[in-house]
Amino acid sequence: MDKTSKTKEKAIEVKKGALEKTLDAKDKALDKTLEAKDKALMKTSQIKKDTGTKTAAIKDEASEKTTELKENTEKTRKQAENKINDFINSLKGKQDELGKTLSDYATGEKPLTDIISSPESFIIKADLPGVSKEDVSVHITEDLVEITAKFEDYPEDADFIKKERNYGEVNRKIKLPELVEVKKASAKFEDSVLTIELPKVKEDKIKIEID
Repeated sequence: MDKTSKTKEKAIEVKKGALEKTLDAKDKALDKTLEAKDKALMKTSQIKKDTGTKTAAIKDEASEKTTELKENTEKTRKQAENKINDFINSLKGKQDELGKTLSDYATGEKPLTDIISSPESFIIKADLPGVSKEDVSVHITEDLVEITAKFEDYPEDADFIKKERNYGEVNRKIKLPELVEVKKASAKFEDSVLTIELPKVKEDKIKIEID
């Protein structure tokens, strides 16, 4: 082989070696680039995952707080409604009680009476302030007492601010727990108090002969 051929052959080997080094360097650079991209992609994916987890947690927490707020609002509303209803019912009850009190005077549940029981009789005491003896009447049966009294009446256009006293005619019927001797009953009216004494019926005891 001549000198020229050897020179060409060395040049080819040098170029080949340089080409191999270049290719090897490119391969290494490509590997590093791919590795860097993989790492970047993994980080991006992890960041997205973490962000998604945090976002979901925030949404869940917000949803829980919203639900809790709605429940507390509903609870507060119901408590307020209950208090208002209780107040209205209490007010209605007081109005009904006041109406019944006034109705009692007007419909005959007065006069107020005490009933005393003893072994021999019943004693009934009734308060009739402002009534004269002539305006009081008493009717008795064996088990019932009826008291009627006429109080001072007022003009129909009277403008009352408060109305508690008896007025007009009142009537009270009192059912007795035992029979009484009607013909032996007595009544008296002193110091605006009507007192009625009603002797109880005594059971007759009959002695029988024993055979």
